Amino acid sequence: MLRTASAGVIGLSSALLIQAQGHQVTILAREFPGPFETIDPKTQINYTSPWGGAHNRMVPPTNAVEEREHAMSIVTFRRMRALHEHHPEAGLSFMKGIEYLEAPGPQYLAITEEKAKEMGMERFRLLKPEELPEKVKWGCEYDTWCVNPMVYCSFLLRRFVFAGGKVVKREVRDPVEIFAITELGPVDVVVNASGSGQNADGGWTFCIPRNFDGGTIIGGTKEPNDWNPNPLPETRARLLRTFTMAFPQVMGDVNELKVIQDIVGRRPTRKGGMRLEKDAITRDKCIIHAYGLGGRGYELSWGVAEGVLKLLAEHTKATRHIRL
Repeated sequence: MLRTASAGVIGLSSALLIQAQGHQVTILAREFPGPFETIDPKTQINYTSPWGGAHNRMVPPTNAVEEREHAMSIVTFRRMRALHEHHPEAGLSFMKGIEYLEAPGPQYLAITEEKAKEMGMERFRLLKPEELPEKVKWGCEYDTWCVNPMVYCSFLLRRFVFAGGKVVKREVRDPVEIFAITELGPVDVVVNASGSGQNADGGWTFCIPRNFDGGTIIGGTKEPNDWNPNPLPETRARLLRTFTMAFPQVMGDVNELKVIQDIVGRRPTRKGGMRLEKDAITRDKCIIHAYGLGGRGYELSWGVAEGVLKLLAEHTKATRHIRL
């Protein structure tokens, strides 16, 4: 019997892949997906998946960690493409992604259309100088995707439940506690997925259209060690100002943007990169950790889930030898 701790995008994706291999799976979490109107961004700020930008962008790898993440992003891209084709209700949209950089790093300047194709990028094209806005030194476009988090995570949860999966709403402080919850029955493995390019000035601006009447997300900010759950008026003003400067073509004849809601979210980042590994508890029980992806949970979700599945297979093979 296997338990997944978390109903975020990593926990849900992992649970579905493991379930598809014939394992009995229960998702145990304090919070579960729900409609946007019913989730409180202040009291549920630590449930990070609903507040994610939930989009995919190109990140040229420059080291081994980034190479690993890039491979996971390509796995995710292909699974998202298949989901979009077969499940239009999933909350997924495919579109053209456009990037403008005022101060491109060497990893961007080294990209050619041939190299981008080798990296798995679809319909990648470098923009010509005459296509770039003022002050922009480098630009590209490529096929990409984004999701409406509330719709997408609810879709994953429904698929899991309809396939026989169970859910338990409960808070635990340590994934080890799950082994001792008697009403869950015997537990062999716990998957811990709890998750507790830039401008010349180092900042960045983006806009992400959300399908299923989700409006448009305008960002972005990263404030390490800032635990304030409240939106700041000055941050909103700065985001709107930089957006209108960066994308005047989007504004058209509109003089002022209509703000639907301010959202503050967490980016559960881990120093040293994500943790994806087994942690033996006893000879035949283990915890598989899968967390610390920062702001790339959706981008890497299916790649991480495949990594979890591989670790589970290794554990199953090892314990089979022990029992023999």
